[in-house]
Amino acid sequence: MTALPIAAVERDTGVSKDTLRVWERRYGFPMPERDAAGERVYPPDQVLRLRLVRRLLDQGHRPVHTVALGLAALERLSQSAQAPAARRSRTSRKAEAAAQPHAPAAPDVPAIEVALLDHQHPEVRRLLTQASLQMGLAAFVTGVIAPLNSSVGEAWLRGDIEVFEEHLYTECVTTLLRTAIARIPPTDRTRGPRVLLTTFPQEMHGLGLLMVEALLALEGCACLSLGTQTPVPDMVMATQAHGADVLALSVSPAMNIRHVLTGLAQLRELLPIQTTVWVGGKSAALSRLQLPGVMFVDALERLPQVVADWRSGSDLPIHQT
Repeated sequence: MTALPIAAVERDTGVSKDTLRVWERRYGFPMPERDAAGERVYPPDQVLRLRLVRRLLDQGHRPVHTVALGLAALERLSQSAQAPAARRSRTSRKAEAAAQPHAPAAPDVPAIEVALLDHQHPEVRRLLTQASLQMGLAAFVTGVIAPLNSSVGEAWLRGDIEVFEEHLYTECVTTLLRTAIARIPPTDRTRGPRVLLTTFPQEMHGLGLLMVEALLALEGCACLSLGTQTPVPDMVMATQAHGADVLALSVSPAMNIRHVLTGLAQLRELLPIQTTVWVGGKSAALSRLQLPGVMFVDALERLPQVVADWRSGSDLPIHQT
């Protein structure tokens, strides 16, 4: 594997370019080489270390305690935090699926993982489609896609699956969810609120955003997604242009929390007082968020209640008075 340019490392690890540069200055890692044009390129061993750092940050560790660690120390720290079931190798995952050849009524999540590892694209699509039909869209999103996202993400960080395998999974789920959302009758999506969905410019992960859109559409929300990486001024203009009642943002653990807090503060300053901001993700810092007019939604299962609260008026941004 050749050295990767910084844009490829950002895609591969989920660590933003800005964060990579800050870590380089602050912690002395990563230590990129330079290509013929003088641009940063990262050797494979550094990319592996960045994957492990990203995993540890997802688990709540702080950069100051992890970024400068060597590969062996990162692996020990990562392994000590993993449950035994999360450390299954590609071979053991296949063996598990082989031991349960007949999926029960509830979808067989390990079988989907193994089909992905075996590059069985049609089988991955078939199993996911079967699960969505069996369970209904809401249960499918929370009971299958959410745990699969975690499992696939952990496998990718461990190196059990390659980037192209993770991309294949994401593409399958994206296609399936978009199709399911399109099938929700338009008359069922007019009870409000009007929700604009997007992510901050440094956030490249869009699958969580699509999952939220599916659940909100089922609750009767009129949703408009801008996709990922929208600048704050454009979020404000789009919210005003489309008369959105709510701006919903998805934030992954890989996102720099300072960028998130700065962006939320800017949004709250620029948006009309009657516009509510919902932000969802697994960041520990977001769980302590106390910004007027911003609601942190820590679980997909909470969305129906959040919508109900908005309709009853208890979710109005009264904190801003």
